[in-house]
Amino acid sequence: MNLKIMPKWVVAMVDVFILGISALLGYLIRFNFEFAIEEVQQNFLGIVIFVLGGALVMVFTKSYDGIVRLAGLKDVVVLFKTMAITMLLVQGLNILSKVAFKSINFIPTSVLIIATLLSLVFLVIYRFLIKELLIFMKTGTIEKGSRTGLIFGAGEAGVITLEVIKRDSNTDLFIHGFLDDDPKKEGKQINGKVVYRGLDRLSELVTKYQVSEIIIAIQEITVQRKREITDACLKLDLHVSIVPPIKHWVNGGLQAQAIRDVKIEDLLGREQISLDKQHVETDLKNKVVMVTGAAGTIGSELSRQVAYYKPKLLILLDQAESPLYELEQELKQSEPGLKFKVILSDVRVRRKMNFIFRRYRPEVIFHAAAYKHVPMMETYPEESVKCNILGTQILADLAVMTKVEKFVLVSTDKAVNPTNVMGATKRAAEIYVQSLNCFLETNHKQSYTRFITTRFGNVLGSSGSVIPLFKSQILKGGPVTVTHPDITRYFMTIPEACQLVLEAGAMGSGGEIFVFDMGQPLKILDLAKKMIQLSGKKPHEEIKITFTGLREGEKLFEELLNDSETVKITHHPKILIAKVNPANFSKIEGQFSLFYKLIESNSENDLVTHLKAIVPEYVSSSSRFEILDRMN
Repeated sequence: MNLKIMPKWVVAMVDVFILGISALLGYLIRFNFEFAIEEVQQNFLGIVIFVLGGALVMVFTKSYDGIVRLAGLKDVVVLFKTMAITMLLVQGLNILSKVAFKSINFIPTSVLIIATLLSLVFLVIYRFLIKELLIFMKTGTIEKGSRTGLIFGAGEAGVITLEVIKRDSNTDLFIHGFLDDDPKKEGKQINGKVVYRGLDRLSELVTKYQVSEIIIAIQEITVQRKREITDACLKLDLHVSIVPPIKHWVNGGLQAQAIRDVKIEDLLGREQISLDKQHVETDLKNKVVMVTGAAGTIGSELSRQVAYYKPKLLILLDQAESPLYELEQELKQSEPGLKFKVILSDVRVRRKMNFIFRRYRPEVIFHAAAYKHVPMMETYPEESVKCNILGTQILADLAVMTKVEKFVLVSTDKAVNPTNVMGATKRAAEIYVQSLNCFLETNHKQSYTRFITTRFGNVLGSSGSVIPLFKSQILKGGPVTVTHPDITRYFMTIPEACQLVLEAGAMGSGGEIFVFDMGQPLKILDLAKKMIQLSGKKPHEEIKITFTGLREGEKLFEELLNDSETVKITHHPKILIAKVNPANFSKIEGQFSLFYKLIESNSENDLVTHLKAIVPEYVSSSSRFEILDRMN
């Protein structure tokens, strides 16, 4: 049933009628329901003045403007103001009548008070009666085939969610009751709905009441508990929705449209990290900060977070034209006071980089520009070497020449015991900046550029992540393609990864390789199954899962440390330092210079062989370059 909104003029007419009835009752109550015939005319005049005064005030307070079926506390406050002003207005007319015309009150003060109180009570009661009637008419006409749901969370957010669903005329969802982890609430009723304990009776309730949907309505809920609730629901083929945080409510109020499906990102995230904002602010505020790869997944989020700390100038450098333009427009709107410069350029072009460094004199650099797609770089190793290795070398050398304070290299867990070209080039970049830092520390003790490396795994939602791919495949009806049934990966949210990069950059004194706590690795097959279930489909039945085999250079398990590395803790529980002995800079510099000749020779085997010499732990897997390992 589609419930219509009562027209404003109808509400206004009913309000005026109530004012008249209340004034009449005021006279009857005051005079014990006894009237003298000669008083009728005077009493009628008082009623008319009260009604006209109230109607005039309503025009200004717009008390009839609210939607009756959405009536709430705010409407009661408006009605209270309306009647209070009406009483003052009529009493003012009484005083004017006495002073100017030496006549009696238009309406006795006692009658005025009674009429005002009765009007307020009747106006409030009739609104809520109509609201409940409309809700009853809606819920009473729900067909047997419609959905039945439970709200997980019997707190304030849960109660608000119930009210929102009850008054939403566009939903056929009937809320049977609440689930809550608090044992004190078990068995009690809230707005006529029973509260059940946690997930204990979920299976029974699903069978008994044909429950098909669960809405998670807890504001302060841990990611772990969110996972447990979702897993229990998915096992019973229940649809799971979630109420967004209060900060995302429109004008401080929850709308039915805001209640959304649980997404895989909700379940893979981790608890909010604690960031030493003061430490980071000291490192970035009023500094010229450059972000390379600024249009990418990590680079763009780094740029947003750096902007928060009010740098003197934020330089956004990338070679991707459209994403860089989009970031520029976003920052113009979201950070109107931010001074920033967008530069379309390639980190591999030394001449252009030299010009940029000398013109803008960056003080802190976050180097996120890199080629990162493993199969693509396995096909084009020369491009990976030019960008990830030589591009990093160009920037690092210019940073030293222009006296940059800090240079933070954004690396990857694929640099650990690499099995592909991409990972090996990132490890080579790590080796270069660490050895350069050691050289500077030994030979320029007073003032030199501090080089810091941050290393972490996959980020949720990045262009190279499996999650966007799976979403696209599910929307198309499948199949969802997984490379191997046993493949696992570490995952981290984009904001969390960037927060840790800023924190590590601030705490680093030079030469460190910071490793982030990535939690437990996730099996990609389980991820695919859960994403299919969250979409309302059944894995293998409604959407197939196929295994395509490991791609070139891909390995089953990612690592954050190689066999020779150990870690030491820092003040931040999620940031560790890999203890790695730096290489000899002079040797590494000579090895890097040889890349230019190898690129000109156009022999990818020679190029990859040289890369393996620099990164001896690099052993190819599922790649045409495996033959090079057998030749050594």
